[in-house]
Amino acid sequence: MEPPALTVAQMAAATGVSAHTLRYYEKAGLIESVARNAGNQRRYSAADIEWLKFLLRLRETGMPIAQMREYSELRADGAKTTAARLSLLEAHQARLHEQIALLRQHEKALAAKITTYRTDLVAQRASVGQTEGADTDE
Repeated sequence: MEPPALTVAQMAAATGVSAHTLRYYEKAGLIESVARNAGNQRRYSAADIEWLKFLLRLRETGMPIAQMREYSELRADGAKTTAARLSLLEAHQARLHEQIALLRQHEKALAAKITTYRTDLVAQRASVGQTEGADTDE
């Protein structure tokens, strides 16, 4: 038995996006042919949830909406577009690897600066301790 279809609010809760974002993705052509009930209200399926989660992953990894739309259109065209979809995702993955490498460089520079400040603080504390000890009468 298929799980019950989700309302916009339930889909938003299940995926962590707002109802506005769901409607935007639909208008932008990223989510196609959402089923509707007799009252013309959207009803999302389990497959819709998985597709939206994939779209969100693409967005969170920096894929522009235009490329997401291109991918979505290719997906809608079926198996004959598998090579084109693969190419698009491989290009996105290559950009993602570049971003990760750059972020790692930034993290190393940040770690070096943190180490410098920690070393400076240790030296300052040692200096203050020596100064305080020099002022005492023994």
